[in-house]
Amino acid sequence: MLSLAQFCKPMRALLLAGVAALAISACASNRGSMPSPDYSGMPAAQSQQSLAELTARYKSNPKDKMVAIHYAAALRVAGQSQQAVAVLEISMTLHPKDVDINVAYAKALTADGRFEQSLQVLDNVIRPEAPDWNALLVKGAALDQLGRNGEARALYAQALVHAPGEASIEANLGLSYAMTNELPAAEQHLRRAVQMRGATSQIRQNLALVVGLQGRFDECRAIYAAELPPEQVESNMAYVRALLTQQNRWDMIAKS
Repeated sequence: MLSLAQFCKPMRALLLAGVAALAISACASNRGSMPSPDYSGMPAAQSQQSLAELTARYKSNPKDKMVAIHYAAALRVAGQSQQAVAVLEISMTLHPKDVDINVAYAKALTADGRFEQSLQVLDNVIRPEAPDWNALLVKGAALDQLGRNGEARALYAQALVHAPGEASIEANLGLSYAMTNELPAAEQHLRRAVQMRGATSQIRQNLALVVGLQGRFDECRAIYAAELPPEQVESNMAYVRALLTQQNRWDMIAKS
């Protein structure tokens, strides 16, 4: 049987994905740094094409802040977290006080597993009197990775005060509870998230996973089916059942 820490690995990965891919269409307005560009929901061919285009744009003008941020986001989705960190380290030397660059750099560090370093960067960005919600979100994700879930949830709650209705914040709250095996609470927050602006396909799939882990397979399949092609739905359902089998959770579900 897997340990709880091993069971939580999928949740940790999803949380990192959420950090790397807030909705590109969300409105930043005057509530803090820009939302992260989202390349996670693209088909593989489109994602590869976007990365190729951004690589060319970055090479032609590495000083362009927005190109660097988008390039790093695309690299993270491609699994190139170390390269994303390297790109943003250069941007940090060019724009050392830029909040968007600092937050993007912290996201890249978090995706690369460098949680303590990410926290240091964020602590230099977050102003106690006017905290940036996006920075709070990333700091919460880093703390969740370190097992400091209570501190993370306090930051998510604070972020919601500054950016009410942001799907990414509620989604991270849900995944935080999933990491500690509090699945009903996780589901509650993810259901809120899917009703909010900026809700992505990944958030809806995260909800499907949490529903499935509670043994409600028909509902889980229906949520996946609305988001994915049939073969991927079946693959995801097999994954959910494998997680349950490995954790020996069937008896718990039968008694609930």
